[in-house]
Amino acid sequence: MAQLSDRKVAVIATHGFEDSELTSPVDAVKEAGATVTIISTEDQPITGKNGTEVQVDLTSKQAKAEDFDALLLPGGTGNADQIRMDEHAVKFVEDIFASGKPTGVICHGGWILADADVLKGRTLTSFPSLQTDLRNAGATWVDEEVHTDNGLVSSRTPDDLPAFNAKIIEEFAEGEH
Repeated sequence: MAQLSDRKVAVIATHGFEDSELTSPVDAVKEAGATVTIISTEDQPITGKNGTEVQVDLTSKQAKAEDFDALLLPGGTGNADQIRMDEHAVKFVEDIFASGKPTGVICHGGWILADADVLKGRTLTSFPSLQTDLRNAGATWVDEEVHTDNGLVSSRTPDDLPAFNAKIIEEFAEGEH
């Protein structure tokens, strides 16, 4: 397994995240040696759909893409819908993509990518209900366990987490694309 000891991974989430889609990838990249920073709309702890509480390290207003090597976007309908309305989070995502840094996105997490206007010409998967939104944003949508497109790693649901976690570690280790 690739080592991420020199990698700083940003996670953007807010209340209502899909618990396993945040905790499982975070645990995986931490085990591979990465430093993880949880970024949210406010500096209070956030709570997942199933009650997992996560401490927030930075607000989206404070976060700067140049301070990170990779990005993780967990799902959860409420989380994804709220975070895409945060202009600072959207700008952060735009900046990550502009710099070619790898991004892992699962389930409904892809909504913010549409708002950040970074999907033109990209191929990804997601929870099936997002496919029209992602296509309308310029992406090609595929129904696959995990799909990688030039540093963008995507998966559909918590069932895909083992494949997703393995692929984000590989892509995060490769660095900028």
